[in-house]
Amino acid sequence: MTRTTVVMPAHNEENVIGPALVSLLTAPVGEIDVIVVANGCTDRTVERARATSDRVRVVEVADASKIGALNAGSDAVESFPVVFVDADVLVSGEDLVTLARRLDADPRVMVAAPAMTVLPSRSWLVRQHYRVWELTDYRSSGHIGSGVYMLSAAGRTRFDRFPDVIADDLFVQRLFAPDERLTPSDLVFTVRAPASVGALIGRNTRIAAGNRQLAADFPHLAPPTASAGAASLLRRALRRPALWPGVAVYTYVYMTAHRRAKALLRRRAAIDWTRDETTRTVDA
Repeated sequence: MTRTTVVMPAHNEENVIGPALVSLLTAPVGEIDVIVVANGCTDRTVERARATSDRVRVVEVADASKIGALNAGSDAVESFPVVFVDADVLVSGEDLVTLARRLDADPRVMVAAPAMTVLPSRSWLVRQHYRVWELTDYRSSGHIGSGVYMLSAAGRTRFDRFPDVIADDLFVQRLFAPDERLTPSDLVFTVRAPASVGALIGRNTRIAAGNRQLAADFPHLAPPTASAGAASLLRRALRRPALWPGVAVYTYVYMTAHRRAKALLRRRAAIDWTRDETTRTVDA
């Protein structure tokens, strides 16, 4: 039997960690090992994680660092494959166990992720943005990351420690060729769309900064240039008048986020993760 390990970094996630863990624990006892790495928490994240189930192991790290948490969680792994799951993501343990079995069945494949579904925002403008985003090459092709990625034992040897990068998921994805990745569409995980345009810009600024940082620090892992893909996307979307409001929002968010990301990196300013708090409230 394949025993899957889940590593969940968590910094002040008291509002979301309970449902995230309950979803993971739908896997039968003995088939999944859940490790929560609470890093620099000042709220009730640790208390709520431990109260969820005695099947959850909690590791505490003093510094509020996702990379530090990923490395501490890696040190605690006892069985493979291992899947790294953000605390604001909902994914069923049953789906992860199924994904692990498929990963284990094909030695050529070393990294995997379920398909991502996005819960609609309460903001009309954000919903219009996502109507265009659904047409992106990123969305239409299988991708690894965005909150969940699984590594086989062989895949985990592709790198040693997690480096100090913003985009840990993109770093991992770029270590593997397309034929080494598995992204089945029948297994899913769920994230919430930001509740406001401001929150969306903050999220996309972090993504853009992560892409730029990876290109600078690991040029051999750099993602393709985004500008050509964005231009192609806009040409496709502009042929559909119903999407024109979304094109306007998407263009504004894209340009603003990339401008801010460039300025942050130029000043070598701390990114501070600019995490989206609007998706971490009960009524988000």
